[in-house]
Amino acid sequence: MKIWPGNPYPLGATYDGGGTNFAIYSEAAERVELCLFDDAGNETRVDLPEREALVWHGYLPRVTPGQRYGFRVHGPYQPGKGLRCNPSKLLLDPYAKAIDGDYRWDQALFAYNFGDPASYNDADSAPFAPRSVVINPFFDWGNDRPLKIPMWETVIYEAHVKAMTVNHPAIPEDVRGTYSGLAHPEMIKYFQKLGITAVELMPVHQFVHDSGLVERGLTNYWGYNTIGFFAPHNGYSSFGGGGGQVQEFKSMVKALHQAGIEVILDVVYNHTAEGNHLGPTLSFRGIDNPAYYRLVEEDKTYYYDTTGTGNSLNARHHESLRLIMDSLRYWVTEMHVDGFRFDLAAALAREFHEVDRLAAFFDLVNQDPVVSQVKLIAEPWDVGDGGYQVGGFPPNWTEWNGKYRDSVRDFWRGESSSLGEFASRFTGSSDLYQDDGRRPIASINFVTAHDGFTLHDLVSYNEKHNDANGEGNRDGESYNRSWNCGVEGPTEDPDIIVLRERQKRNFLATLLLSQGVPMIAHGDELGRTQRGNNNVYCQDNELSWVNWEDAREEDVLTHFVRLLTKLRADHPIFRRRRFFTGSFSDENKLPDIAWLRRDGELMTEADWNTRSGMTMTVFLNGHGIPERDALGEEITDDSFLLLFNPLDEDVSFTLPAREYGKTWEIVAHTADPLLARRRKTARAATRVDVIRHALVVLRCRY
Repeated sequence: MKIWPGNPYPLGATYDGGGTNFAIYSEAAERVELCLFDDAGNETRVDLPEREALVWHGYLPRVTPGQRYGFRVHGPYQPGKGLRCNPSKLLLDPYAKAIDGDYRWDQALFAYNFGDPASYNDADSAPFAPRSVVINPFFDWGNDRPLKIPMWETVIYEAHVKAMTVNHPAIPEDVRGTYSGLAHPEMIKYFQKLGITAVELMPVHQFVHDSGLVERGLTNYWGYNTIGFFAPHNGYSSFGGGGGQVQEFKSMVKALHQAGIEVILDVVYNHTAEGNHLGPTLSFRGIDNPAYYRLVEEDKTYYYDTTGTGNSLNARHHESLRLIMDSLRYWVTEMHVDGFRFDLAAALAREFHEVDRLAAFFDLVNQDPVVSQVKLIAEPWDVGDGGYQVGGFPPNWTEWNGKYRDSVRDFWRGESSSLGEFASRFTGSSDLYQDDGRRPIASINFVTAHDGFTLHDLVSYNEKHNDANGEGNRDGESYNRSWNCGVEGPTEDPDIIVLRERQKRNFLATLLLSQGVPMIAHGDELGRTQRGNNNVYCQDNELSWVNWEDAREEDVLTHFVRLLTKLRADHPIFRRRRFFTGSFSDENKLPDIAWLRRDGELMTEADWNTRSGMTMTVFLNGHGIPERDALGEEITDDSFLLLFNPLDEDVSFTLPAREYGKTWEIVAHTADPLLARRRKTARAATRVDVIRHALVVLRCRY
């Protein structure tokens, strides 16, 4: 087979209409073979003829989209020096745009013999390994453009591609659990009615099911085990892995954009699926181990691990950084996604051992004209020392606010010391973000996420119940700040059931009316349960899927979420662009926010520190918004009162004096979500009774 010199850029396989250019970086390699596979699985090997700037490359005429391929890298195998080349192992292209097949776990996938890590295994791994696939880059995007929904108008819905539709009776069976299923009109209509503006997809980069899980009959369901940073996961494609997943993913994004919904990807650039020194040789390890992974300086046999997965991507090396940035740009420019949530983002900021907000990774993102302009969300921690960095990321980043989650959970379970913390989190966490010029949108607020209890389980279990994972209930977080309302797990006690439903609404109302950007975990609005399992990372079954048969279209909880998202969308007071100051800013000399006792008087310092202070009224001044609209006009809104009662007793609140507002209309009530049973208005200085564990929202009518 004749091969031309080709070009060192771009990396990966690039089809130009007449043939395909192949390019792969490796400083460690002494020789690189391109391996082509026909439909019968027969392999043809061709040496890449050129090496330029440590990139091996070549061009093959008449190689077209759909061609399966891989690489074999010849070079030193010296684990003590960090070098692990082994040409008997078929390697995935780090820049593969599509991947066909999955791993069938076998000794041949490992570069050593089991039981003897110092040995060398030369069994051919090709029969057990997936293939990279040449793709056709053309796609008719039509007039698709970035939606660029402002962060302060954003409501995020964290979703799992498969979980959302695999059980949906209104979606055709052949596309359930796929990208096409998520883009089905039934799902789009649901998202629109729910009032969300962005879906944040759990990992869709090609990932691997760990051998240990497969042996136990489980899978890496969540997908935090990446092997292909450019390839949409083929398991979520109704076309399989022959390259059709690329077109299907693009069609999903296009359909969601047409519905006004952005797509954010949960991305895992902190580690790969190859694990520690005992892991398999699948791609990066066999291509250039020290370029892609952080190794222990004293003995490069071992991997420096701040992720808890066995390895950490070497974000100090130019090639790893290039891979990350090229991948991010690809998903924005070619796949049209609108942003990223970075898993264990603190790992990317470790220049040496410390987390450094001035790390090279942040510098590259900040100066990149493409990546810097999309939504950037950090999970601001890893498992290494000093890895908890909530509030510590650069100004153009937003963060999953773990302190918000913890504080809101504590507040609604009645922790007496949580009021001041809760007040700060409810108003946007200025203590975390204001000093470096960031605004409330820096805080991605959440009460639940994929990792941990669902909302239903948060109010139903005090302890985790992870026995199904086969790890002796040792996995998952043990301190969940949850409250089961009196009974562990399912119950038929009507009083407890009513209380649990009210607690769910308390959490959702707090979340959607807080300053910052709210994120709802998929299925929480439907009462989804995982039966007390707070770590379903390996459960690809009914335990983790959304149960649409039990989710009634007019479910009270779903209706309540719709009411809240509409209230948030209609009223800028709940999505301010700047922090509250407490300053007196309108003609009535009222502050932009006021914290009141249950008797209607301003709270004192003593009130913040007593149990009686656990109840409070929050006044939000709609005439104290220091912002202007696109035409330069001042933004004004209605004023609101929020009456919080997290106590286990009914409380009578006295509304504040007339200067705050003469008449107040109840617009949301967690004890009466349909507003069917209680009086709808109340006048200044009169009383409003709020039963135990409830929140009432009132709007000023005059």
